[in-house]
Amino acid sequence: LSLRQLVRLSKNCPVTLDDCCKDGKEKGTDSQDCTRLPLISESTTCRIAQEQCCVAVLEDNICSNGINMAKDQGSCDALLSGSTCETKTAKVCCECCLLGRAAQEQGLTCDLNLSVSYQCGLVSRACCMDKSPESDGNLEVYVENTTVWCHCLGNNTCSCFGGYKLKPDGKNCEDINECLLGSHHCRTGERCINTLGSYRCQREISCGTGYELTDSNTCKGHSLCIGEDLLFYKSIRSLMFIFSSDINECLSGTGPCPPGQVCFNTVGSYTCQRNSVNCGRGYHLNAEGTRCVDIDECAGPDNTCAGHGCINLVGTYRCECRTGFIFNSITRVCDDINECRHYPGRLCAHKCENILGSYKCSCTTGFKLASDGRNCDDINECESGPCSQECANVYGSYQCYCRRGYQLSDVDGITCEDIDECALPTGGHICSYRCHNTPGSFQCMCPMKGYTLAPNGRSCQDVDECVTGTHTCSDTESCFNVQGGFRCLNFDCPPNYRRSGETTARVDRSDTIRCIKFCQPNDISCVLDPVHSVSHTVISLPTFREFTKPEEIVFLRSITPSHYPHVDSPDIVYDIQEGNVQNSFDIIKRFEHGMIVGVIRQVKPLVGPLSTVLKLAMNYVTNGVVSHRNIINVHIYVSEFWF
Repeated sequence: LSLRQLVRLSKNCPVTLDDCCKDGKEKGTDSQDCTRLPLISESTTCRIAQEQCCVAVLEDNICSNGINMAKDQGSCDALLSGSTCETKTAKVCCECCLLGRAAQEQGLTCDLNLSVSYQCGLVSRACCMDKSPESDGNLEVYVENTTVWCHCLGNNTCSCFGGYKLKPDGKNCEDINECLLGSHHCRTGERCINTLGSYRCQREISCGTGYELTDSNTCKGHSLCIGEDLLFYKSIRSLMFIFSSDINECLSGTGPCPPGQVCFNTVGSYTCQRNSVNCGRGYHLNAEGTRCVDIDECAGPDNTCAGHGCINLVGTYRCECRTGFIFNSITRVCDDINECRHYPGRLCAHKCENILGSYKCSCTTGFKLASDGRNCDDINECESGPCSQECANVYGSYQCYCRRGYQLSDVDGITCEDIDECALPTGGHICSYRCHNTPGSFQCMCPMKGYTLAPNGRSCQDVDECVTGTHTCSDTESCFNVQGGFRCLNFDCPPNYRRSGETTARVDRSDTIRCIKFCQPNDISCVLDPVHSVSHTVISLPTFREFTKPEEIVFLRSITPSHYPHVDSPDIVYDIQEGNVQNSFDIIKRFEHGMIVGVIRQVKPLVGPLSTVLKLAMNYVTNGVVSHRNIINVHIYVSEFWF
């Protein structure tokens, strides 16, 4: 901050616009970025003054550089390749200065009647009138002052010095062309030439031999030598008689020449010459040819403002643009306003598209334009049925779902594809036997014979043909149910044996037929035979799918005497005598709840269908001698299935 500003702040004085502008000029002199100046006040008006005063200094410096290049180098080629705003401004000033210097060299008037911009006209005239190449500093002041000749009135308004008028912006002044407006005081025979802030009158007819035109627009005689002076004097004397009788018709009250022409007296007559008044852009010569009057551009048939409102001004015009357009003071046409760029994110909820004179809102996918034309409403895509099964609307989109037994396609995300439950990694455990895939589900099947589907729809359960009466056994045969079928067996007791009811030895998990020894009288061999009973039992086993440990399949139970074990008590020894296929079975003994139990186990996996008869012996041993023996024949049927 300057010392003046610091003093103001210390005294709590408000910062004036003059302080703001002065700070901006200082920053512009240092070539700082005018759009990023440190603010000296929170006022928006102060910020604008800072920025615009800074821009004015930068533009004057850039323009001066272009003028100096035109004067020093006589060419603007060094600025042709640049595309920045600074380069373009310097190029305009450089080339317009070359126009002025060309007019100066060709002896033309400095007021070129060309349709160039206002700034270009000022630079051209300044370079044309600047005859001394060394006056660069004065030229810069001259160019700057052409747009500054004003002073503030103290109530935030400006006025211009004499010879200038206030521009439409209310802040800058421009020169008044008195010659165009007819407000000059040049006499007949004099031509009006506009100057900055004023005008001058120039005699149209030369002074003649021996005279020169002075600054006061009068003729002054040359000082001749004595001989020439005498000769000139005699010539004048000889002509005095002729002139004394001539009548000057141009001095008559009405004048002999028509309007728009100037009268020149001759010996014995006069001549009329048309007044050479050059009107600038925006003006034309009146019917009398005496003065320039304003052209009403708005009255022309060429539709000056292209359908917009037109307001005629003195020497120019202004377009009253329709809504959505703004007047371009340089091109003097109405330019479309890009509302989407001027108000980003404030006009439309989603997308904004500029159109001529207005704008149009649109929405992203999944939304539709609301009734106000700006906001976006969510589209319920489910109403159009995009999904093959179930649809759930979400904000800006939708989600497809599938019913049980189906899965969403990875390709389009909307189609529901049937799940092949039978082909899943766990498909082998869904059904006990076979799995048949159906749309959205599956169906389990069981073997054609001997099984039926369980109520759970997955397991296969054995059909007991012996109970349902669907077997084919004869009256002399006994029906034994096995997994997946039945067996018709006929167990006859061997000689000296007859069927009996329950005995002390019981077999779990089977149907048992027992034959008890019944010796005839005096049959010593029968009496001495240690086998007391022969039993037959049937058991059905599955093919164990996962055989990891021994499976207990048959239990032989016998009541233990109350004094067991005792030295005189018999011991029970179990033995497999026949039918142990591939040594797939063994038998162990254990005690349970006061009973001796012989446990027959399957110790190796067997794959059905397979059948065998295990002949088991339950030996009662006393003092190392078998006192008697019971034979149990276990008819084992291994199914081909695991269920």
